[in-house]
Amino acid sequence: MRTIDIDYVPTEKQRLFHETDAGEVLYGGAAGGGKSKAIVMDALARVLTYPGTNAFIFRRTFPELDQSIIQEAKRSYPPELYTYNSQRHEMRFPNGSTIYFRHCAMADDMYNYAGVEIQFLYFDELTTFEERQYDFICTRLRAKKSLGVVPIVRSASNPGGIGHGWVKARFVDAGPYMSKQKRQIYSPALNKTKTLVTQYIPALATDNPHITQDYIFELEGKNKALRDALLYGHWDAFEGQVFEEFTDDVQHYRDRKFTHVIAPFEIPPHWRRYMAFDFGYAKPFACLWFAMGTDGTAYLYKEWYGWDGHADQGVKYSPRQIARGIIEREEEEEKNNIQILRIADPSIFDSSRGNSVATQMEPHNYMTGKNEPGVFFEPGDNGRLAGLAQCHERLKFNAEGRPLFQVFTNCKQFIRTLPNLPYSVKHTEDVDTNAEDHLYDCFRYFAMACPIATPIAHKTRGRHYSPFDWDTQG
Repeated sequence: MRTIDIDYVPTEKQRLFHETDAGEVLYGGAAGGGKSKAIVMDALARVLTYPGTNAFIFRRTFPELDQSIIQEAKRSYPPELYTYNSQRHEMRFPNGSTIYFRHCAMADDMYNYAGVEIQFLYFDELTTFEERQYDFICTRLRAKKSLGVVPIVRSASNPGGIGHGWVKARFVDAGPYMSKQKRQIYSPALNKTKTLVTQYIPALATDNPHITQDYIFELEGKNKALRDALLYGHWDAFEGQVFEEFTDDVQHYRDRKFTHVIAPFEIPPHWRRYMAFDFGYAKPFACLWFAMGTDGTAYLYKEWYGWDGHADQGVKYSPRQIARGIIEREEEEEKNNIQILRIADPSIFDSSRGNSVATQMEPHNYMTGKNEPGVFFEPGDNGRLAGLAQCHERLKFNAEGRPLFQVFTNCKQFIRTLPNLPYSVKHTEDVDTNAEDHLYDCFRYFAMACPIATPIAHKTRGRHYSPFDWDTQG
């Protein structure tokens, strides 16, 4: 039998990536850590070990797929080991196994894979994907018992991108690095519980013996956010991050200095109160409650975020349901005769296609003609760049470490989403509206309702690379 040599000696981190028995693994962090190489070699090893199986390797766009993963596979695999179909982007092996190279450029492209069965699933640059894309494609994992395999998911990524927040939450923040994190899921159909195991393996450029010193020097010459993300694999800062200044320092929760996140305190009843609302149905709706101190400092003290626990996925509440929920959450203010000025995205007043969302949330039920509990809103100022400038202005620290905006620790979703927002590529000075920006929008409506005089323009930034250019104003 002919022997074919495969020229591959994995690094220590790559070896761990190949050998772990966790069901879902992220090999991520710094650039140059050998992540793409690890993906193509892991897929090759599995399809060769198990005849008649398949591996699907995804990138978000086809140009990225072709220029990185497909080219890496062609460089790494002995040519006599496979046949490649350039039209179908598939590699077939003599044992009946196949590696499929696929992309998912638009969000709904995930449905193109509704009928496939996947044994070994890979995502390169996972932070370019939406969480719902990842979750949906993972539902295609299955293997006949005769194949003798356990389906797995393996991903790699640098920090940054529209999926930065959910990837960081699911893998990086789940527990200590390298540790295996377990969570239970229950199936009502089977009446059984299953344990899912995830793991994060950090990658550094210095882990890779094939990376030159010149490459390391090049990364060290980048701006701090890009250097920290690409060289050190830091997930709290990334290139294109909008709110780099947002600070969550647990050491200062009590003294409230040089931190935007603070411990809750009893708000004086005479402080003015505001509520900002951003409607969503398939996407999350957002409600934020603010108190304005006598010195002009705004405090975000309460939130209600209409998501289903998955990034940027809404709970599909009707306007009437949301109105009732707002009333319930304002019971304490109502009991103490505290007036709240409610501000909302002006689009909820649009009645061009029937009763507006604002009308549906008012006390009078337009369907029954009866008076029911409801709420009124004032239209907010939707100026995007002016609103962003106002938000930046409030986040600035003065010489004593005091900003003009702070948020209570109980507003967890605001704290999660704001620092994860990236800039748009198409509108380079604005937030990417494809990101999870709903709570930020509420912050922006509030900031425009209580503007700081003559704000200093926030420092501009250069255009950074991203393959996505379909985000629109909204």
